[in-house]
Amino acid sequence: MTHLRAVVLGAAAGGGLPQWNCGCQNCNAARDGSIPAASQSSVAFSANGSDWAILNASPDIRYQIAAAPPLHPTGPRDSPIRSVVLTNGDIDHVVGLLTLREKQAFTLFTTAAIAEVLDDNPIFRALDPAFVRREIVALGKPFEIAAGLTAEMFVVPGKVPLYMEGETVDTELEGEQTVGVHLTAGGRAAYYLPGCAKVTDALAERMRGAPLVFFDGTVWENEEMIRLGVGAKTGARMGHMSMAGAGGSMAAFAPLDVARKIFVHMNNTNPVLDPSSPERAEVEAAGWEVAFDGMEVTA
Repeated sequence: MTHLRAVVLGAAAGGGLPQWNCGCQNCNAARDGSIPAASQSSVAFSANGSDWAILNASPDIRYQIAAAPPLHPTGPRDSPIRSVVLTNGDIDHVVGLLTLREKQAFTLFTTAAIAEVLDDNPIFRALDPAFVRREIVALGKPFEIAAGLTAEMFVVPGKVPLYMEGETVDTELEGEQTVGVHLTAGGRAAYYLPGCAKVTDALAERMRGAPLVFFDGTVWENEEMIRLGVGAKTGARMGHMSMAGAGGSMAAFAPLDVARKIFVHMNNTNPVLDPSSPERAEVEAAGWEVAFDGMEVTA
């Protein structure tokens, strides 16, 4: 029987938890084992448990694969990973491609804009085209990413990667730079949106009544990093919604009747990463779950 199966490889945003240079409360608690550590953002999906697609290749991908038995090699050079799908060109979503350069066949799916980002950096030529087939996909057009598993990309408000920013930055850009993914298998469906600056009316209608949504949980509140003294940018300036507040994602999703809602891509400063925090209790009371490394979900 076909199921839509997901394994959260990494639940944290860029830098992970603990972040190497951060001494915030969460990072220190993760270092001493008081709260769970988390690697950088990635989720694997499968329709049959044997053929897998990875959504976003994080810098931690070697360790993430090692920690996920379904992704282990089945022979001397036989991996169950059939494809990698990129939702944007952020460093924490593309650097892992360099780890996957060892002459292993898979398909790399991107939008034209994300493909241009990779093409502009010669280091990604390490992915031998004789093994790694690059396929540019159009928004709104379904494509198969593993046996029995179909994906469709759609517009999500966001911004260009940090290393492409100019003097003026549109943090709610709607185009091919930031996308969400609709996954389907055997009549089952899920959405994956690890980055989102705003739930527009069009996005809300797309999400309405969805059975399963993995959604951007970068920050709890907009000025979180500034308040903690670990950064100068708000969540909005980084192209991410807050969870809390009237303009936050929990409020935006409240009327949408989504059956299962899971936050992914949490920044190391986000208090929901502490299972005992009042913010975690508030999230769970609102019907949300907080992803963790190794979390398995079946739709």
